[in-house]
Amino acid sequence: MIKEIHSDAGSRMGKSIESLKHDLMKVRTGRAHTSLLDSISVEYYGNPTPLNQVANISVLDSRTLSVQVWEKQMTPVVEKAILKSNLGLNPATSGELIRIPLPPLTEETRKGLIKVVRGESENAKVAIRNIRRDANSTLKDLEKEKDISEDEEHRAQDDIQKLTDKYIKAIDQVLSEKEKDLMEI
Repeated sequence: MIKEIHSDAGSRMGKSIESLKHDLMKVRTGRAHTSLLDSISVEYYGNPTPLNQVANISVLDSRTLSVQVWEKQMTPVVEKAILKSNLGLNPATSGELIRIPLPPLTEETRKGLIKVVRGESENAKVAIRNIRRDANSTLKDLEKEKDISEDEEHRAQDDIQKLTDKYIKAIDQVLSEKEKDLMEI
């Protein structure tokens, strides 16, 4: 029973780390990468559709993305969706190809992005701590019902704390890598 609680907490904490990494990929660094446009969806025959399902997205160079729309009439719709995305991107259309130059990040913008990244990492730490709290309360319930002894509960709580510390350290590592990436010119 204790092993199940421990493994469940570990898998949930791992998912929190993966979610943080996914969220941080959306934060723009100085280099172009296709995942910047993952959050954009376009109106396609009346349905909101992810951009990567109506166009081919690729990196032309370190500061330029290209979007090759599969259906010519979708080009203005895709361009408008990119403009409205609040990513600060200004697409330039030439025929069916949309080029998206990424403006260089200013020092002020970098510091603002670092604040966003730190907020995301703090949210991930809160999620990890909530998972720890849930696991510990489950252990306390087992001890109250006399399914496990008090010593077993304390040992299991120590293991859960070690697991929590491990994942908090992993979050700090992901954060420092992203901050380093953001400050790189």
